[in-house]
Amino acid sequence: PALVYTLTDRADAVFPKNYDILANLLLDEVLAMDGQQHLQALLRRVSARMTEQHAERLEGKDLEGRVAEAVQILQEQGCIAEWERQGDEFFIHECTCPYPKVAREHRAVCALEVDFVRRLTGGEAKLVTSLLRGDKSCTYRIRPSTPAAAPKAAGS
Repeated sequence: PALVYTLTDRADAVFPKNYDILANLLLDEVLAMDGQQHLQALLRRVSARMTEQHAERLEGKDLEGRVAEAVQILQEQGCIAEWERQGDEFFIHECTCPYPKVAREHRAVCALEVDFVRRLTGGEAKLVTSLLRGDKSCTYRIRPSTPAAAPKAAGS
């Protein structure tokens, strides 16, 4: 009888993956077919779907609790991240990029991550430092949300 071997997930992780190539090609095609505005709308929808996966963890938490939970989620996704409070503002420092090879070609992916942080925290999120600009982290400043800056409904 023939022996059949398969890799465990841990062993499979050792081998190279080309997800970044596929992602860049897909983003190129969306841009070519529909333009920048549609790409941004698509990435906002992706951000909403990513956030929906964590809705129960965020429910009922105040801004500080949501910031702490957002950092935990980023860490679970493989990022090195931490947060701090300065007065009424919070800062999330994401020291590793979840999409480095894609972000270098498509900066719109950075907007996806900002929107993801905004949705997770429920506050106003602004990228104030960036790994792509040579900073030591992508830092998001989180402020309490105003009615005009409230997160949009899923899929918007």
